[in-house]
Amino acid sequence: MLQQPLIHQLQSLRLRGMAAALEHQLAAPDTVALSFDDRLGLLVQHEIADRASQRLHQRLRWAKLPLSACLEDLDTKSVRGIDRTTLAQVTDLAWIKQHLNVLITGPTGVGKSFLASAIAHAACRADYAVRAYRLPRLVDDLTKAGALHNRSSFFRSLAKIDLLLIDDFGLAPIAEQTQRDLLEILDDRYDKKSTILTSQLPVEQWHACLGDPTLADAILDRLVHNSYRLNLTGDSMRKRKNKAPAATTAV
Repeated sequence: MLQQPLIHQLQSLRLRGMAAALEHQLAAPDTVALSFDDRLGLLVQHEIADRASQRLHQRLRWAKLPLSACLEDLDTKSVRGIDRTTLAQVTDLAWIKQHLNVLITGPTGVGKSFLASAIAHAACRADYAVRAYRLPRLVDDLTKAGALHNRSSFFRSLAKIDLLLIDDFGLAPIAEQTQRDLLEILDDRYDKKSTILTSQLPVEQWHACLGDPTLADAILDRLVHNSYRLNLTGDSMRKRKNKAPAATTAV
């Protein structure tokens, strides 16, 4: 069989990884010395790797993480108040299979969203379905779903996500309808799926932030008691990056 038609046939079968690997083999004279089994094995390996890469790309695109971050970028030397044992347990991702939650708190600029995005990125690489929302954007989508009369469908879609990241919880007063929606979302996910939540407020202040005692009790009962807590401390990393070197005056 002619080589170019074979490559086109592989592409038409959506075996693009194998097609690219075959083109590479044809352009590399040293592959001629390999046996048929070895060359076929390399084609299959390349196809598997290509599909894994495409799947990760699709998961990350759908996840819409707030920041481009990965665990390898974390500065483990700068603990920023986090217990190393707890951090290791969280980055291990075993808690996702256990349907537990992660709560990340701390003042503005200390890296809450970065850490949450890095954990969520690792979950995407582990082949979990991930979706991220800033709380105001989640409220907007809930409002749109209500206007289109498909709130139930939206709730069901959120319930299927392996890991839901909600960023900036408690940044502004939370309306009663939003509290009821959060309760609905968390109730669907309780003991079935996992959630990461970031907030500038300490967990101890969440009850007062939510306002309605009954709703607050119900929400926190489904979120807090089965969670890992990471409380970041320190100065704002944004201020540190933007801080200019101190000027010196000649004497």
